[in-house]
Amino acid sequence: MTDKHPEHIRESAHGEDLDEARAVLSTAYDGIEWHADATAAPFSFGYSSVGDANMTLRSVHFDGRISGVMTPSDDFVVQWITRGAAVLGERDDRIDLRLGVPQLWPQQGAAFTFEDYDQQLVQVNRSAVEEVAKERGFAADHLRLDHLVTPDERSLLMWKNTLHLISQTVLDRNAPPLLQAEMSRLGALTLLELYPVAADVLPAELLLPRNDHIRRAVEYVHAHAHLPITSTDLAEIASLSLRALQQAFQRQFGMTPNTYLRTVRLDRVRDALHMGDPGTTSIADVARTWGFAHAGRFSAAYLEQHGEYPKETLRRV
Repeated sequence: MTDKHPEHIRESAHGEDLDEARAVLSTAYDGIEWHADATAAPFSFGYSSVGDANMTLRSVHFDGRISGVMTPSDDFVVQWITRGAAVLGERDDRIDLRLGVPQLWPQQGAAFTFEDYDQQLVQVNRSAVEEVAKERGFAADHLRLDHLVTPDERSLLMWKNTLHLISQTVLDRNAPPLLQAEMSRLGALTLLELYPVAADVLPAELLLPRNDHIRRAVEYVHAHAHLPITSTDLAEIASLSLRALQQAFQRQFGMTPNTYLRTVRLDRVRDALHMGDPGTTSIADVARTWGFAHAGRFSAAYLEQHGEYPKETLRRV
């Protein structure tokens, strides 16, 4: 559980001392093999962090070059540069950051190099993201988000608008504590829209480069099954025609995209019932959450897929 009223954090440092910059930023980046050096530009740096233990907003200004290896993170960090150049990873895992485009730090850690740059970061506590993920039916243990996904325009716009609201609230010293606490949840919600939960259960063949188009559609289904999704939406996400998408799903899964979406939602219903309390959980409410409005058809589909009625699943909790 996240701390509902964590202590507020406000930190800042700036100057023209390279040694001080190394000390401040090596802690902020939590890296190893950490190096910082001056470049041709006159050296200066600045660092600020505001928020709490559930979520912090950070900014970095650095006229110089830093490099190192980021250790695996237990939190989720989205960052973007507004000036300069930056690279995450090496060789086949190399990611060249683009100005103004959010990039999720690889949770497994990665090498990094930044030069003469300005950077914004949002760090969200893992527990806040896991709470929201559980509500959506994901098994939150060892939750991973796919940092290789390029967010679509809708998700980027949502991220930008949400971040504006979060920033106004977090920076307001007079904002009510309850409102401050809600910002980490809002950040977690938007983060799950920006980057899908990495699907470890996808068939190995789907991970091959030639199946990249259908993989994008499948990952979108797993990450957004709680939302209204049409086959036309998936075709657009996969950059395929509707007919090509349908043929790809038939070839890969032996079913239509709509049927695949229904199987994922029925799995989420089963997971929710497994985690539910038989005395208080409403099967009808769970079904509606996952898009099943007709009780009779829902029960029949659930029986066909899971070999038992929903009430039997709930009773076995």
